Amino acid sequence: MPESHEKIEHEFYTTDRWNNWLKQVKESGFEFKEEESSEKEGAVFVNMTDDVILACLKVIAKNESNALPAEDAMAILDDIKNIALTEVEPISEDIDLMIESLQTSLMGSFAGFECYISKDFDKETDIGELINAAVESEETEDIDSAIYCVAQVGALVLDGKKLPESSMEELPYGLVAEWLDGIDSIEAAMIGSDSYKEDDGEYDDA
Repeated sequence: MPESHEKIEHEFYTTDRWNNWLKQVKESGFEFKEEESSEKEGAVFVNMTDDVILACLKVIAKNESNALPAEDAMAILDDIKNIALTEVEPISEDIDLMIESLQTSLMGSFAGFECYISKDFDKETDIGELINAAVESEETEDIDSAIYCVAQVGALVLDGKKLPESSMEELPYGLVAEWLDGIDSIEAAMIGSDSYKEDDGEYDDA
């Protein structure tokens, strides 16, 4: 029996790729103060997030086509998560805040991907009710329940459901709102293009 922590070689996402984005972030000189330029500079964070999301969608697509067993898909998602959520060396106050927000939103994305692969969700559950439950759990500081609800929302979105605009607009600022921003990024990526489904991911069975 192979060890459960055996490293799976893959090219879905790499540390070099993440570091390249960090290099671009540093070069952007992002600041909150200058409204006109900050939107253009801030695009690097959106693109950085999308790159991670698309890599994970490729893993999901490979699993759905039976080219990648669920156990291997989970291991690869875990590897991508470890790369993207690694603590980043301070760059500047504004950039550090943006990276922290980006990584928090990605926590929601990864929870959704993992929930979908593990099939730990009910396709008939109402997304709006799950969002409300997540917010209520955060308010009572039950963070485990909150992320569990968000994970199910992500799985349902990956299964083809839509995020309800009304629920998303009424979200109070907090962890759940940031996590759901990560789910929103998944939905946007799925709507934007389905080319990731044909990508071979250069998967190698180690």
